[in-house]
Amino acid sequence: MIEIYCENKEQLYDCLPGVKLSELLTQINIDTKYPILAAIVDNQLKELSFEIYMPHNIKFIDYSHPDGARTYIRSLNFVLQKAVYDLYPNQSLVIDYNLQNGMYAELREMGYKENGAPKTFNLNTDDLTKIKMRMQEIISADLPFTRKKIRTESAAALFESKNRYEKAFLHKQRGKFFTTVYFLDGYPDHYYGPLVESTAALKSWDIELFSRGLLIKSPSVTSPYVLSHTPYQYKLFDVFKEYSDWCSILGVKGVGTLNSAIVDGKSRQLIQISEALHERKYAHIADMIYSRRDVVKLILIAGPSSSGKTSTSKRLALQLKVLGLNPVIIEMDNYFVDRDKTPRDKDGNFDFEVLEAMDVEFLDQQINQLFSGEEVEIPKFDFAQGKRVFVGNKIKLQEKDILIMEGIHGLNPKLTKHIDPVKIFRVYASALTSLSLDENNNISTSDSRLLRRIVRDGSFRGMTPENTIIRWPSVRRGELNNIFPFQENADIMFNSALIYELPLLKYYAEPLLRRIPPNSPASTESIRLLKFLSYIQELQPQEIALIPPTSIIREFIGGSSFVY
Repeated sequence: MIEIYCENKEQLYDCLPGVKLSELLTQINIDTKYPILAAIVDNQLKELSFEIYMPHNIKFIDYSHPDGARTYIRSLNFVLQKAVYDLYPNQSLVIDYNLQNGMYAELREMGYKENGAPKTFNLNTDDLTKIKMRMQEIISADLPFTRKKIRTESAAALFESKNRYEKAFLHKQRGKFFTTVYFLDGYPDHYYGPLVESTAALKSWDIELFSRGLLIKSPSVTSPYVLSHTPYQYKLFDVFKEYSDWCSILGVKGVGTLNSAIVDGKSRQLIQISEALHERKYAHIADMIYSRRDVVKLILIAGPSSSGKTSTSKRLALQLKVLGLNPVIIEMDNYFVDRDKTPRDKDGNFDFEVLEAMDVEFLDQQINQLFSGEEVEIPKFDFAQGKRVFVGNKIKLQEKDILIMEGIHGLNPKLTKHIDPVKIFRVYASALTSLSLDENNNISTSDSRLLRRIVRDGSFRGMTPENTIIRWPSVRRGELNNIFPFQENADIMFNSALIYELPLLKYYAEPLLRRIPPNSPASTESIRLLKFLSYIQELQPQEIALIPPTSIIREFIGGSSFVY
């Protein structure tokens, strides 16, 4: 008998060698609100078909756990791929971006093109009905997801036979002898995370037409098995599309072609063109503001954690100076309420993420005074004392002055409810990569930002990668409540993602992630990120040296010419 410890029950259990997790789950009989989808075994995520041959620490997870939700969504995407292949065997479904209201996918012509983008087919209501019906048939059939390791050349041939050319190209490049292939009713695919045990587990989902493709809708982690009705995010979609166009300019279709470009010595070109595209975007935003200079007096910049908001404000300020304006930067953090008035979260900790932590009335009062030509003394928040102090920082706006404020609540209309909205220009900044590992393994923008934060926290804030990962769920909750609902209020969105940044971040983040011990509560996430990074070719120091000192990524790796 083998002894295992189940975290859910906080008890030890004996089991026979070779028992599957799903069988053990029946034996233990865990009472959960939602169905169990996977398990964390010694801090490593495993399918329920995983067999036990030695002692383990096991935690069964459902959709309310982030890894449970990822497992569910991967499996749902697999069903969609199978349904589309059954209906349109000569075309290829590509899952592009993860929007707030669903994952966006398009149906494209078959084949891998070295130059130029493949043709995209416009899906209609008849297509939608057929796909949805076929998906439901597959789910109702309770088909198992099976996993098998096969030789990489055989796996690549399988992927090519099903129109997954980018997937085949990526695995040929990795140089591995064997590749893990998942099968659904004979249809092969590859994912860098486990799947549910069978299709019957996929009880809540929907697909809708959007643009030329469709949205795959699944529940949010905060409301498992309840589909959200988030408004369509057209501005966000346009930013993702713009990033795809940037990738096309560089000939990058996915991680496979990005890796190939780095191996072929094209890093210099990737860096130069990526930075030039950013510079062009900053100039475009500055031109928009300049065209409204007679009325716009305040620029608000908002975005989630590690989006490069501070660098964005500094780069935009430079472009405005080129046009003859004089930007005056005010830190929104100086308008926190005193500590004794700060709201607390459900755990009793101070919640600095909510709008109520800001002294909105005082902020609006000072902004309006500045607009009226008065001189005001800007406060400084003393975080050690937990209160606002005044140190003689007085400001009076001149004719060509324009205010810039950066903070998470910049797009929330309640922040500036007493300020004339005509005088405000709102910018949403985020790292919105639409680069994918392959046709149906897209890259989470949250993962890109987490890697940025791990690198920056370790280099400049004295925080270990372990602590950064542990705090990240709290950061994400704050973003979901206080930033994402307002992002469509922006006058323009700036995408701070750089096409070369994942190869760059791998160089810095991988050694940090490897330091996290196996028994750490951050270990599961570090293992997931390391597996993701294993698909990416890293930049070398001589290539990193080519990144200009004004680049937004310098905010995270150091070497910036800006003062932070």
